[in-house]
Amino acid sequence: MTIKIQSVHFDADKKLLGFVNQKVEKLNTFYDGIINSEIILRLDKSNNASNKIAEIKMHGKGQQFFAKKQCASFEEATDLACEALKTQVKKHKEKIK
Repeated sequence: MTIKIQSVHFDADKKLLGFVNQKVEKLNTFYDGIINSEIILRLDKSNNASNKIAEIKMHGKGQQFFAKKQCASFEEATDLACEALKTQVKKHKEKIK
């Protein structure tokens, strides 16, 4: 699986990139048909504390999965988005059985 991480309006450090990479790689254990993943980490321009957005788009064999979460930290947003994607992948696997 190819993973592409893009950070908008800030420069992501290696620790954050490693965390995101690790979380998205784990999704491959639930469904091996994932071809590539695109992750966009973005800072929202609002003044509230939860201004960090993580968008994850995964392309699989004839299927596309997407999750977008906004939280106070990128780690939390990535974690929630991966949980949502895990649910989507599990539902998709049950449909094709």
